[in-house]
Amino acid sequence: MQEVPGQQRVFNLGSVPLQVVSAVFIAVGVYAKVAKETDVVDTLTLDPALLLIFVGSITFLVTFLGCLGALRNITCLLKAFLGILAVVLLLQVAAGVVGYIFTDMVMERTDRLLMKAIVLYREDQDLENAIDFVQKKFQCCGVESYKDWSQNVYFQCSDTNPSVESCGVPFSCCVGLQNQTVLNTMCGYGKQRLQENLAQRQIFTVGCLTSIVRWTKNNLLLVAGLTGGLLLLEVAMICLAAAQVCWINKVPQQAQSKKQKDDSIDFPPF
Repeated sequence: MQEVPGQQRVFNLGSVPLQVVSAVFIAVGVYAKVAKETDVVDTLTLDPALLLIFVGSITFLVTFLGCLGALRNITCLLKAFLGILAVVLLLQVAAGVVGYIFTDMVMERTDRLLMKAIVLYREDQDLENAIDFVQKKFQCCGVESYKDWSQNVYFQCSDTNPSVESCGVPFSCCVGLQNQTVLNTMCGYGKQRLQENLAQRQIFTVGCLTSIVRWTKNNLLLVAGLTGGLLLLEVAMICLAAAQVCWINKVPQQAQSKKQKDDSIDFPPF
């Protein structure tokens, strides 16, 4: 069968970023699963390591179907790749539209989810590391304020709380962690007892939900560029797959019409 090397080359180059991302997801998920302590209690609905492995495997399988279909001109694989990618694209667009229309509901659900994560802090090592990363990255503490940590049994600010961390916050809320050579995990002790104007000298007092929304607004062009680039890549892959399916289907028709044309030629008698 005749080939179109240029089109196949563009198709395969377009799928390389998706394959690289899926391989990174799988590698990170496997590493996190292997490195995780066996005696850690999972309180999350789904293990993040397993989620990364699952998403990476699905993405790699889908891109592999597209590459194999393009290389071997197998229309069923190309159609499967095209259909899956189209469904993913529609789901992404629908999620964006729903999130924009129901912003208040999304923010409310996000608030409840983050508050639940604070309650479960120290019960799950993965969740604890994720919260610490977010608080250090966005320089925030709690969901709406640093006093949200009273929702956690270890940091609850009450006279009956026997924990040494009573009325405190995690060390990831502390200001100046970047310049410290030795990590002071006790820097957040008792900080909930302080008024906000005094506490903000030593810890971040702004909630993480507010900080994340503010960061998104300040980096709107970056977020829009990354989202648009991903959507354009998916649209380009869909168009290339559809174009190759059409080309493969036309080849037998062109060959048949050429054969009929050759058979219809009348040769003069000798």
